[in-house]
This record gives sequence, structure tokens and C-alpha cells, in this order.
Amino acid sequence: MRTSLLIAVATISLLSACREGGQANNAAANDAAASANAAANSATPAAAPVNADEAQRLFNERHEGMEAIGKATKTIKQALDSGTPDMAAIQASAARINELAGKSSGWFPAGTGHDVLPKTRAKDEIWQKSEDFAAKDRDFQQAAQALNAAAASGDLAAVKARFADLGKTCKACHDSYRAPEHPK
Repeated sequence: MRTSLLIAVATISLLSACREGGQANNAAANDAAASANAAANSATPAAAPVNADEAQRLFNERHEGMEAIGKATKTIKQALDSGTPDMAAIQASAARINELAGKSSGWFPAGTGHDVLPKTRAKDEIWQKSEDFAAKDRDFQQAAQALNAAAASGDLAAVKARFADLGKTCKACHDSYRAPEHPK
């Protein structure tokens, strides 16, 4: 989120400079963009939630979201494995996954790891490798959008292909960033 904000600020600065057309303004915009890039690439962690209650609320939201994604995924798998797939169930589940995928980037702020929430399955690597984690989350969001579009079209072959793609994004993230069992 911090990187996105900095990129947005840099973009606005550059667009303003382009509209005004002056050399000095272009130089200032370039300096602003360079500063934004330097800040975005720094290793400064994002701010932690305000308090333990907020951390717990975010943990609950992500846990419930992931559970709902899992249930929707199971519904799609069962439908696809049946002799006569229920397209309405597939469409509803794909829409639910897409809706929740759009929220996933806000589920893992700094301060919601094991140090604050001992029962989370989220590994510390999420915050240590935040750029890779964010890239995997974006891949998941794109796969969820593609699955939702395929389901909405009613094309069963496309649904099967996009569902396989979604599964790959889930596995890529879980393999690196989810503990296999709840900590005791």
C-alpha cells in the first residue's frame, strides 16, 4: 500500500509537470519521482496496527476471508468433478472468491504476525519479503478476476483452465507464506 501511494504521488507530480511544460517543473517532478522511488524501495516496514484490538480484528477478518475462499474453492471443485456441473454454484463461488481476493491486500499489515497473534499461520516471511508477497497477492487477485469472468461467460472449459490457474496462485503463496499447522 505504501508503495502504491508513493507511486501515485510521483505520477501526479509528473503529470502536473507535463501539463505546465516548464523545464524547472520537469526537473522538480523528476526529483519528486526519484524521492518517491527511493522511499518505496527503502526497507522501512509499514506501520503496525494502532493497538492489539485492531490486530485481532484484522486477523479475524483475514481468517474468515480465507475460510470463505476455501469453501468457495471447494464448491467449484465439487461442481467441476461432478458429471453435471452446476454453473450457478460455480458463478456464485467465483464471484465470492473475486470479491474476497480484492480485499486480501489489506489482510496482512505489519504488526499482525506471530509477535502479536501467536495463533496465526502467517509466516514472518510475509513481512520480511513483502514485495514478493505483494506480487503473489496480485497474481491471486488477477486469477480470481479471470475465474470470475470465465464463470460469468458460462464457458466450462475456460472455467476449468482459470480454476487451475487460481489453484497455482494459492499454492505459490501458501508454500512460501503459510505455516502448515496452527502454532500451539
